[in-house]
Amino acid sequence: MAVSSAFAGAKLESIFLSNAPAPASAPAAAASSHPTSHFLIKPRRAQRPNTIRCDSTASSDVVVENASRNASSLSALQQLKTSSADRYTKEKSSIIVIGLSIHTTPVEIREKLAIPEAEWPRAIKELCALNHIEEAAVLCTCNRMEIYVVALSQHRGVKEVTEWMSKTGGIPVSEISDHRFLLYNKDATRHIFQVSAGLDSLVLGEGQILAQVKQVAKVSQGVAGFGRNISGLFKHAIMVGKRVRTETKIAEGAVSVSSAAVELALMKLPPSGYSTARALLIGAGKMGKLVIKHLVSKGCTKVVVVNRSVEKVDALREEFKDIEIIYKPVDDMMSCAGEADVIFTSTSSETPLFLKENVTGLPPVGPDVGGRRLFIDISVPRNVGSCVNEVEGTRAYNVDDLKEVVAANREDRLRKAMEAEAIIDEELKLFEAWRDSLETVPTIRKLRAYAERIRSSDLEKCLQKMGDNVNNNTKKAVEALSKGIVNKLLHGPLQHLRYDGTDDRTLDETLENMHALNRMFSLETEISLLEEKIRAKVEQQK
Repeated sequence: MAVSSAFAGAKLESIFLSNAPAPASAPAAAASSHPTSHFLIKPRRAQRPNTIRCDSTASSDVVVENASRNASSLSALQQLKTSSADRYTKEKSSIIVIGLSIHTTPVEIREKLAIPEAEWPRAIKELCALNHIEEAAVLCTCNRMEIYVVALSQHRGVKEVTEWMSKTGGIPVSEISDHRFLLYNKDATRHIFQVSAGLDSLVLGEGQILAQVKQVAKVSQGVAGFGRNISGLFKHAIMVGKRVRTETKIAEGAVSVSSAAVELALMKLPPSGYSTARALLIGAGKMGKLVIKHLVSKGCTKVVVVNRSVEKVDALREEFKDIEIIYKPVDDMMSCAGEADVIFTSTSSETPLFLKENVTGLPPVGPDVGGRRLFIDISVPRNVGSCVNEVEGTRAYNVDDLKEVVAANREDRLRKAMEAEAIIDEELKLFEAWRDSLETVPTIRKLRAYAERIRSSDLEKCLQKMGDNVNNNTKKAVEALSKGIVNKLLHGPLQHLRYDGTDDRTLDETLENMHALNRMFSLETEISLLEEKIRAKVEQQK
């Protein structure tokens, strides 16, 4: 498809000339310190290795200006070849994570930026429609909101994604920038590996985050924008999470957020109330199910569950035979709250279920359970407003308060974390080698296209010489013969362009082969990877 010269105006300026130097007052997109919980080993400070410069030299500006004057006679892609924009071809795109986690950001901000699972595909498409974003993924849990992208430019990519987050969540860019963390390339890869392994969780080694990373890959699969780099990153992260848990046993004795919620409730109750406290659970989803599991492990024998439908509660009854589970509809929620001493909330409601005015009229709880009604809210967005704490005899806790629970077995957890980091170091090298090997993919495509053009051209000449009397079977046989010859000739060269670390060849050898083939067949004169990216961006913006 030919790109019209009209693209030389608005489109070219929109995509590339926007990379002019930022004003001196603009904040640098340097990586912030890596977020860690207080009991984890502090990772290496995030660096910006091989940062792609987003400013143009004076001479480059002159080239672009001169090219613009000849827009009537030159196509946009021809202009591009003589402009400073070709800096994007000098090194591969960057993997970036723009994140807000429990370690860096209060729940009030995280809940505004939270993206429901059903909206992840839409978010990916919107992010990839941004000028400098090629691929994207969203990881959103009660403890974190992280966006992973493959960007043509680090600085512009971060700027565009942050502005998108601001628009989506209704939070000023400056406020997001105050709390976000930025990680690039190896540091971004290390981070998602640590997340999947449970090293970045509030409770070290908890297993739920691995399931959530798997869900990102499942929901995003097939979505345009969840491309080769990002999907490969998440698939490798899932493998790392499994390996860490298998080899270090880091999950043994570790608890989930739901378990931490139960532990927190026990910490706040007097010993006399352990056996008498009346428990209420609002929401029978995955988190609610885990709450019941840990209540059973602590000896609880009865719990009331408020849910929109009885089917999920019936399933809980089938699974947990050692506890009496009483179902109540949502309409009875307030009356059930008035009869409970400890209330766990775990729903997907985007508006609070309990505010000050809802709690003020509830009857007081007895002195045997400490004289205070406890709300343990493990939902994001929150189900219980902080104003509830203004009501006498009531105390509300959210996911940020669970930090009190993670204090036991510190030395053992640190030892297992060190073992896990050694595994992550190994897997990081493997992933980087795989990603480096992708550099050969454009050469493979161009070599195939080069051979196909020769084959199809000579085939057409051959068929013309054979005349019109040739039947279809003969034509098909000749075409199959030509394809077979080309495929056999290409098999050897293409084998030496593929690298997965399973044979004795090194990545350096593979890249040497790539450069040799580029020279021998003049493949550098073929359509460049940059031009393909531009064409794709133009199509997205039409």
